Amino acid sequence: MIKEALQYIVGLGKPEMFYENGQTFSSQKLHLIEEPTAEAIRVRSLSGLVDYLKSNFDEYERLMIHVSNPTTVVCFSQLNSDCNRSEYIKAEAMIPSFDFDRWYGTENFNIKLQSCFVKNEDRDIMLKVVGNIKEETVSTVGDDGVSQAVVAKTGVATVANVKVPNPVVLKPYRTFVEVDQPESEFIFRMQSGPRCALFEADGGKWKLDAMNNIKDYLEKELYDLTKSGKIVIIA
Repeated sequence: MIKEALQYIVGLGKPEMFYENGQTFSSQKLHLIEEPTAEAIRVRSLSGLVDYLKSNFDEYERLMIHVSNPTTVVCFSQLNSDCNRSEYIKAEAMIPSFDFDRWYGTENFNIKLQSCFVKNEDRDIMLKVVGNIKEETVSTVGDDGVSQAVVAKTGVATVANVKVPNPVVLKPYRTFVEVDQPESEFIFRMQSGPRCALFEADGGKWKLDAMNNIKDYLEKELYDLTKSGKIVIIA
């Protein structure tokens, strides 16, 4: 009796293996046994991702590149027998920080305009207005509910009411630096203090433009690999 009981207990410690639909299961609570996968390489630029793929370092057969958003690109393999994918490499953009819908003091706003935006005509106009404000009061002008004016320096020794530009077309750094930054409209507003803020006004279209720019860049840099079918790019 004791011998049979001991044999039964020993038998419980030896799980049986079952194979169903190409997957492996254990008799103990039927845990799915998955093959270990390596962690994806992390890079901060599109050029780093391109260099890795051109090197064929991991001797891949066929890969897909997914531009998942304006700051993230993921490269992964085809589904294996366990319906899993191996994620080879992931690129995440490093971009300067600027908070839209937030009010900045004129000095901080001036610095942010110069460090977080690509130089263009509207950015330079805003810098002139913000950098030459002489008083704290911001007034509303006209009857459209949009136009604003500030007292600003207009010459060597003169000041006058200057109309605040609105809306403005700007190119913030919002995606990988290797591609053209998408241009879009913003509402530029000021408050007494004085303080400044930018509000996005394109409904998020810039995200689609940025993703298409990334896809175009990768298709150009990886032309031979995409032409051969070894790499597929989607956005």
